[in-house]
Amino acid sequence: QCPWGAPNTTSISCSLADVMSEQLAKELELEEENAAFPEVVAVAEGPFITGENVDTSSDLMLAQMLQMEFDREYDAQLRREEKKINGDSKVSISFENYRKVHPYDSDSSEDEVDWQDTRHDPYRADKPTTTPRKGFIGKGKDITTKHDEVVCGRKNTARMENFAPEFQVGDGIGMDLKLSNQVFNALKQHAYSEERRSARLHEKKEHSTAEKAVDPKTRLLMYKMVNSGMLETITGCISTGKESVVFHAYGGYATEDKVIPQECAIKVFKTTLNEFKNRDKYIKDDYRFKDRFSKLNPRKIIRMWAEKEMHNLTRMQNAGIPCPQVVILKKHVLVMSFIGQDQVPAPKLKDVTLSSEDMKKAYYQVLNMMQRLYKECNLVHADLSEYNMLWHDGKVWLIDVSQSVEPTHPHGLEFLSRDCRNVSQFFQRGGVAEALNERELFNAVSGFNITADNEVDFQAEIEALEKMNEDHVQNHGKKLSMFSSDGDPPIFDE
Repeated sequence: QCPWGAPNTTSISCSLADVMSEQLAKELELEEENAAFPEVVAVAEGPFITGENVDTSSDLMLAQMLQMEFDREYDAQLRREEKKINGDSKVSISFENYRKVHPYDSDSSEDEVDWQDTRHDPYRADKPTTTPRKGFIGKGKDITTKHDEVVCGRKNTARMENFAPEFQVGDGIGMDLKLSNQVFNALKQHAYSEERRSARLHEKKEHSTAEKAVDPKTRLLMYKMVNSGMLETITGCISTGKESVVFHAYGGYATEDKVIPQECAIKVFKTTLNEFKNRDKYIKDDYRFKDRFSKLNPRKIIRMWAEKEMHNLTRMQNAGIPCPQVVILKKHVLVMSFIGQDQVPAPKLKDVTLSSEDMKKAYYQVLNMMQRLYKECNLVHADLSEYNMLWHDGKVWLIDVSQSVEPTHPHGLEFLSRDCRNVSQFFQRGGVAEALNERELFNAVSGFNITADNEVDFQAEIEALEKMNEDHVQNHGKKLSMFSSDGDPPIFDE
């Protein structure tokens, strides 16, 4: 025969039904696996269910034999999966923990390490051996006591594992690290400080009101108000500020001694102290709270701030000044009447567009309220501007009076001068020709007749009046009922 001739090959005919047969596909797949992994042992077949030398009359024995056969088949499948996944890779994985049969019949290598068992981890260094009870090892010149520098260093390294879990110390034992007592004590103190700081941060986060949210204690107070029937439901947040968060709520049923408005505003003073660091001057020199201020911790001062707003609103309400009506005060949660309608708060004076007639009307209302606030309520708003005045039902309403102080406050006249400046500039920009300037408005509200030609002399006279009042308080131990003036100013009304 010609060596270059075509070989005689006999083609095996196969029908389409055999090609599409699922049984044929499984047989081909099994042949490929056996060809690729010939060393994999097939499913072991033992004399489990042959019935020879076994009493098969017991159902328990039959069940155990069937379970053993199933476990063997399952383990053989796991071995095939191991071999298929590992292949020729030098790094292999093991399904030893998932096998059903005990390892005595497993074909896994004896050198294989179970990485789940850390007791036999070859890469984990052993802890340093401690000195015996007698306190030393060896004899003569080779004696090693428990105070040896190397022994103490290794013991200090091992003791670092007792630090808090958040304090990462690394694998000092594996590196045979030797820490001196000075270094170990410094690390121990640092770990303790970090643990306390982390606890403080967590406590501050859990017990402080955040933006548009309340802490669990505040939420419990609000739930109690709803459960008691004082409030029907709390709809949601309507305003957020530097010092408080305001929620809208529908009032519940009225009691004999208390009338609940149909719509209420819940003002929650933030218990975080970041925004109050520069605001203590409004309350620490107020004679109404001065004695209590020095005895309270900073967190309780927030409650005093809410109490201060409640007292100021009560004074204004008794004087007939348009302001929210106080319903109840619970710690740092103040419930008031809602200025607005159908969950829509009244707009601030800076956001509303008024006609020239309404702007002039609003100016005289504000002027009248400032005078009545000073004379009848004996208060200075101390933060009066277009941001703290609302326009509702054709008139101006005053809000946010927690920082309001009495005129005899060491900075009372200074705050009044600032209020007059804000009001005068706003209405002058609004086109009110009748709006007084800052000094004229100050004299009209306070009744003083300060005739200063410039701003510097005007502020100097205000500081002199405040100093006179402070000296009077220190010498006589009581506040002046009113500053001496040239007579009460005329009350402007629209």
